[in-house]
Amino acid sequence: MTKLRVGLLFGGRSGEHEVSISSARAIAKALSAEQNANKYEILPFYIQKDGRWLAGDVPQQVLGSGKPLIESANSPNSEQNQLTNSQTQTLERWQSPSQVAEVDVWFPILHGPNGEDGTIQGLLTLMQVPFVGSGVLGSALGMDKIAMKMAFEQAGLPQVKYKALTRAQIWSNPCIFPKLCDEIEATLGYPCFVKPANLGSSVGIAKVRSRSELETALDQAASYDRRIIVEAGVVAREVECAVLGNDQPQASVIGEITFDSDFYDYETKYTEGRADLVIPARLPDDISRKIQDMALQAFAAVDAAGLARVDFFYVEATGEILINEINTLPGFTATSMYPQLWSHSGVAFPELVDRLVQLALERHSPASAE
Repeated sequence: MTKLRVGLLFGGRSGEHEVSISSARAIAKALSAEQNANKYEILPFYIQKDGRWLAGDVPQQVLGSGKPLIESANSPNSEQNQLTNSQTQTLERWQSPSQVAEVDVWFPILHGPNGEDGTIQGLLTLMQVPFVGSGVLGSALGMDKIAMKMAFEQAGLPQVKYKALTRAQIWSNPCIFPKLCDEIEATLGYPCFVKPANLGSSVGIAKVRSRSELETALDQAASYDRRIIVEAGVVAREVECAVLGNDQPQASVIGEITFDSDFYDYETKYTEGRADLVIPARLPDDISRKIQDMALQAFAAVDAAGLARVDFFYVEATGEILINEINTLPGFTATSMYPQLWSHSGVAFPELVDRLVQLALERHSPASAE
């Protein structure tokens, strides 16, 4: 039996580089599990923080150590393993390592900008090779919080009040900025959340309770992104649902995140012991079913494929369920919410990874082509 060669693409230039490595290690282990070992051969590709692509022994070393590769600018590297030349920065950046031609299906596990925003998906599409996860449209909509909310609104999914802004508006002349803050206070009130529209893992997010905090948070968010969103605060439980599939997706059991910090920021998310996952969430059956249905609606609204995690606010006092966001390439370590939700739904980690590869092949087969 000929093994399918899976191009495991990880690392990347975003602030979630280390998370990507952790996810890739878990996926590599699952692809090597007994039930998958005779089906798949792993071809790892590591994107360094400077954007260079490496194949061969180096990605294996990173997967083994779990730590990013740290190199000096003049350290020797095998030229055939590099996609870019950091010294010349010429068209050589588009030269691919020879191993790229050997890939039968890609498994990109790049989190954040340049990984789950449609950019790498566009490149893989041009390669005309199947890949796991959403395409360009689904990835882009799932990354940009403003475009995402517009898609949810069009689908009739309830969500918190929000206001979309641009860096130009925030960094405008001193006469306009106070009026902008007045409008936010009048329409959203305090507390509210200021977020860069295109960063993942709660990077750059601030919870604000006063005018001075709002002004500072807007300025900080504008330094991260040219598109900014401000959302009204809500007292609610934070629950999540995992989705798996293409045109006929399935929803997992519901999970809940509990934490003692003020909100689910980057430090809380990635510091061990700061947050707990409760799976399944202790919810009334009708609420769980409604969340699952809304998760599938959100999946379709952004044209997602393969996998996604959909996050919600459950306002227990009123019974309201508000959609927060969709993540089309969620964290994928053995302890991450997405695989945990499927584990509690009867799909073990190795089977989950296998199904994602098969879904990629299904989506890109000639029979499913538009």
